[in-house]
Amino acid sequence: MDLVRPYSFDRPLFTATLILLTLGVLMVFSVSGVFASEKFHLPFYFLIQQGVGAAAGLALIIGLLPLRRPLYENTVLVNGFLLFVVALLVLCFAMPTVAGTNRWVILGGIRLQPAEFAKVALILQLAWFVEKKGEKIKDIRQLAVPLGIMSLVAILILRQPDFGTGVLIFVLGLAVLFLGGMRIKHFAGFALIAVPILTVYFLSAPYRIERLMGFLSPGQSSADVTFQVDQSKLALGAGGLLGVDFGRSTQKLYFLPCAHTDFIFAIIGEEFGLLGTVVILALFVVIVARGLSISLKAPTLRSQLIAAGLTLYLGIQAFLNMTVVLGLGPCKGVPLPLVSFGRSSLLASLLAVGILLHISQRKRNVRAKL
Repeated sequence: MDLVRPYSFDRPLFTATLILLTLGVLMVFSVSGVFASEKFHLPFYFLIQQGVGAAAGLALIIGLLPLRRPLYENTVLVNGFLLFVVALLVLCFAMPTVAGTNRWVILGGIRLQPAEFAKVALILQLAWFVEKKGEKIKDIRQLAVPLGIMSLVAILILRQPDFGTGVLIFVLGLAVLFLGGMRIKHFAGFALIAVPILTVYFLSAPYRIERLMGFLSPGQSSADVTFQVDQSKLALGAGGLLGVDFGRSTQKLYFLPCAHTDFIFAIIGEEFGLLGTVVILALFVVIVARGLSISLKAPTLRSQLIAAGLTLYLGIQAFLNMTVVLGLGPCKGVPLPLVSFGRSSLLASLLAVGILLHISQRKRNVRAKL
């Protein structure tokens, strides 16, 4: 048993999140103002959209903090959430394609990207499964259901197509199962099976091969393949130590594609320099460190796994985004949590932080044990 002490949440985690969220909203406006003016005749269009997402996410956190019963551990809600997300992932294929992909669902005029919520939903469901099975999780036969669920979610996302998110989903799932007691030999075996399958799927799309070759041999690849990363590096180089100042980026003026989404970190580097990028990196280090600390101190195995899984989700995704922007990895199409434009990504990230903050309020009920 454990006690919940409302509003005794982890202050460093909350502060780092607020700073990143504020910087993200400001940078979305800085990066997208010109583009929004020309496309929507409203320079504040993306700022308003991101502001709405930030407000909704903060409201979600405020609603979670005073609850004494963890809704994220309610069996009906957890499994219902995952089923709902899977249904939305299937519904994506009935929606009009956007840029040749089926990643979005439009409900009541609101556009959602279900793959972002799938990360949180899968972590919650797998943590429930591990707690339910206990020591039986070491039996390979007990892993059929969770691996089947992970594979279904990953395949639906891969077919959108969204290779980076699909692989991230599978990695997060395996990590939660491993931390929950899966044997090392089973973990290694499933990883060895997944790697060749994902490799074959990766090589089935010529554009993914071009991205990989552009990363491995940038000098021998066409300019079109390496253009985005080249422009990203130019933005980072132009920023120098202290940057060119807020709002004065030139790369955002149609030189760097996806500047307000996947490559916003590059514009931060241009406008705030090396110092700005180090601050962003430091804030994510704080989030990961506090998340792991919350996991270690959580009162139950289930809450420990949820905290660890959500921390890995935020940390790994931030790392993947930054490596792409810096040219240290091939393009994957994953946003920078809490910073990149995108209401679905922002809501999912804030939901993860809200759950972490709630877990940080839970203490072991020593008196109940006595």
